Amino acid sequence: MLATVDRIRQPEPIVAETMTTPRVLTIISSVLEKLVARNDRLVEVLSEQPDGSNSNGNGSTSGPLGKSLHAFHGVRAPNISIPNYLERIYKYTNCSPSCFVLGYVYIDRLAHKHPDSLIVSLNVHRLLVTSVMVASKVLDDAHYNNAFYARVGGMSKAELNRLEIELLFLLDFGVAVSSRVFETYCFQLEQEMLINGAEVGRARGVSPVAVDEIVADIG
Repeated sequence: MLATVDRIRQPEPIVAETMTTPRVLTIISSVLEKLVARNDRLVEVLSEQPDGSNSNGNGSTSGPLGKSLHAFHGVRAPNISIPNYLERIYKYTNCSPSCFVLGYVYIDRLAHKHPDSLIVSLNVHRLLVTSVMVASKVLDDAHYNNAFYARVGGMSKAELNRLEIELLFLLDFGVAVSSRVFETYCFQLEQEMLINGAEVGRARGVSPVAVDEIVADIG
């Protein structure tokens, strides 16, 4: 259903000269970069196992990446980094910072619902743009359509439509998130930043969008 929805009304474009990156984007980027780096190393180790670590019991193997997220796998990892990719989505789609938190919630739910599949450098970019797009349809009154998100994300509209449907089925169409759950994720991200030292990206002009401001956005 979501794959056929056009934008309700066109969002106001962001003025590039005055745009600063919301702090929550740099926190999510940092968390995902660490997750992807760890999983990429794990895939490399599992790929070297001579007996096939992911055997399903009938003699065949699904490979170290698993099958659940196969639709999001690319042939090779994109050249653009996770932080730059999130900044690109934010710059061109003008979706609210809350959409990135909700998109992160979807990705985290996928990781828990489908532990057989790993979030790695081959699939994280497609997961991000698809999750943020779905989140924008849930949260934002004004959002761009799939064709626009496809151009921003560097893929065809047909591919993004397919990935959106795939994401919805993997989530069992559970795209609604309560304010309490949303707030919990916001504070978890804040704690992640504090645990790993000083504020991430201060030198990159990150705007001080506080957790309570993001929570108020969905409340």
